[in-house]
Amino acid sequence: MPQSLAQIYVHLIFSTKERYPFINESIEPELFAYMGDTIKRCEGVPFLINGTADHVHILSSLPRTMALSKYIEEIKRNSSRWIKTKGSQYGKFAWQGGYGAFSVSSSRKDSVVRYIAGQKEHHRMVTFKEEFIAFLEKYNIEYDEQYLWD
Repeated sequence: MPQSLAQIYVHLIFSTKERYPFINESIEPELFAYMGDTIKRCEGVPFLINGTADHVHILSSLPRTMALSKYIEEIKRNSSRWIKTKGSQYGKFAWQGGYGAFSVSSSRKDSVVRYIAGQKEHHRMVTFKEEFIAFLEKYNIEYDEQYLWD
């Protein structure tokens, strides 16, 4: 029987709309767990989800049968819908319209896990905007900064 096999790791980064600090310590564990469950329902594997009050980093496998844009749409749509049920303070919650998605080789997976695990400490020195632009430059992605932020 023929098989279609793939192992594609992706590092996803996206922020809350206008980088509003919605993701506080009281909701973070539940939100990240819910996002992980969504990834599993899409047939991806969540390796680590972490972030700060205004953005998240996800290292996961890309589901074999789903386009990247659809995968991210599912994660963002489901988690946005879920968090709005957690209280009036989340009534205006939204993710930014865009995202960053970066390929990760198997040999770099552990270093990306460590990077994502250290997000809170990392962002004591670097803003989300600085970090995101650094990723775009590292991966040689052309961009127009006026369209990066919403």
